[in-house]
Amino acid sequence: MTEKLLMRGSHVIGETAALSGCRFYAGYPITPQNELTEYMAGAMDKLDNGTFIQAESEIAAINMVIGASMAGARAMTSSSSPGISLKQEGISYLAAFELPAVIINTMRGGPGLGNIAPAQGDYFQATRGGGHGDYRTIVLAPASGQELAGLTRAAFDYADKYRIPVMLLGDGMMGQMMEPVELPDPLDLDTLPPRPWKLDGAKGRPSQFIRSLFLDTTVEEDHNWKLNRKHQNITRDISKAELFETKDAKMVIIAYGTAARIAKGAIKKVREMGLKVGLIRPITLWPFPSQELIEISRHLRDFLVFEMSTGQMVEDVRLALEGRGNIHFYGRPGGIISTPDEISKVIISLYHRQHLEED
Repeated sequence: MTEKLLMRGSHVIGETAALSGCRFYAGYPITPQNELTEYMAGAMDKLDNGTFIQAESEIAAINMVIGASMAGARAMTSSSSPGISLKQEGISYLAAFELPAVIINTMRGGPGLGNIAPAQGDYFQATRGGGHGDYRTIVLAPASGQELAGLTRAAFDYADKYRIPVMLLGDGMMGQMMEPVELPDPLDLDTLPPRPWKLDGAKGRPSQFIRSLFLDTTVEEDHNWKLNRKHQNITRDISKAELFETKDAKMVIIAYGTAARIAKGAIKKVREMGLKVGLIRPITLWPFPSQELIEISRHLRDFLVFEMSTGQMVEDVRLALEGRGNIHFYGRPGGIISTPDEISKVIISLYHRQHLEED
């Protein structure tokens, strides 16, 4: 039997990063993700070639990650909502440079400094390319300790494969929660594919450099279309969602991360009452799993989007369905955590209002 460890969410990310070949971490303290920064200090210290830097600011940290990625390292940084805002220019540079990196956002209440409670108000920032210019980042949304491990490993692999920054979007509850986790096997760095972007001296070959400044507008346009083609390939390749109790559902809840766990508890409760309700949980927030929604809209019409925000993912649901269904929304912003009982009442009220009872 494979050994499972009882671990805090932030520690799962840190240990999996180290096992996945992360050899450079730069960050700056901010609650509620400080446990990850602390863990990375110890994890990098245990490795012969690991580097940990507590930078002087979030801006410094992301730029250090750029340098480490240019040098060929698997590099990571982490922060929480307002800290990620400060990193956005650097993330835009990573996308323009076509450099891999992993960014962890342990979301908190906002806007502004907000509070340190779990929230989901950073969806737009993460999925729309929060900085300037035409770019995207892959955005992964774990909903359990085990998935934190799996998606952290996937984040590094996606970053390398597509030469793109990848964001893991969690929240304060997920970072603090302790669950049994099976960690992945250590990665042999010698097995990684070649890194053609790596700057480590010409060594007999023509010199190369990485840049994002293209003063010739036609060259900039070509670069943007190149990025766009890559974004289309990513959308085709990795869109992913979990479907729960959807086969006979007459209404489906759409939620991600912590909100999806709450929704799943509510669904189990209302199913005991005879209400046929299911769940679609996006695992990739970008690319958004639109096809799963389109397929399920062929046999049902009612969707309830539940978010720990005033409603951001609901826009992607509307874009995916293009008028195919009735889309409802329920949310609690600013760090308020709904209970399964609360969501159950919302589901029951909507279910009856839409005349969806069993015949």
